Amino acid sequence: MTLTCSTVALHDVRLYAHHGVLPQEQTVGGWYVVDVEVEFPVGRAMETDDVADTLDYAVLLDLVRKEMEVPSRLLEHVAGRIADAVEERFPQATGLAVRLTKENPPYGADSAGASVEMHFRKEESC
Repeated sequence: MTLTCSTVALHDVRLYAHHGVLPQEQTVGGWYVVDVEVEFPVGRAMETDDVADTLDYAVLLDLVRKEMEVPSRLLEHVAGRIADAVEERFPQATGLAVRLTKENPPYGADSAGASVEMHFRKEESC
């Protein structure tokens, strides 16, 4: 068989951060869940068993944490910064999806959260 596409992903990363349009959201903060999926050529890592030949998910997590620490009004802005940071650190990535969910948003209804999900692709994507 031939490897045609591969991804490295973080699922359900729960972080406390200070994002939101309302001043109280930026002051008090709240819980957020981040999912990131990166299309990345892992074929060499399959052969070498060397973390240097893949996308290190510990490094990916550090990138997400750093961007989540910067307060923003909009989830779209945070997710876009995460995507930019991933692309800068891992230029070999061919595609990327980021979902950012705000748990318990202040909109007067009981829900699991409100999310933005963004997908990015390079032309040579799998």
